[in-house]
Amino acid sequence: MTDRELDEIMTVHWPHVLRSVMADGSDEWIKGFAKSIAKHGKRPGWRPSARQASIMCRLVAEVRQSTAAELEVLER
Repeated sequence: MTDRELDEIMTVHWPHVLRSVMADGSDEWIKGFAKSIAKHGKRPGWRPSARQASIMCRLVAEVRQSTAAELEVLER
């Protein structure tokens, strides 16, 4: 994960991920992971491990997919 990708995930996508996992009753491990990443992401110079980055990307993809499924065309 490049610095730019990490910045994008932490500033654009992670707040949505955090809200989603807290709201939908996800398991406690995922909630703890999301909160932990949000906390660590505030530290300058922090980089996720390979495993953390993999899980982060998976969560972002899941939230983006569920958000896209919820979108509805209002006018045609």
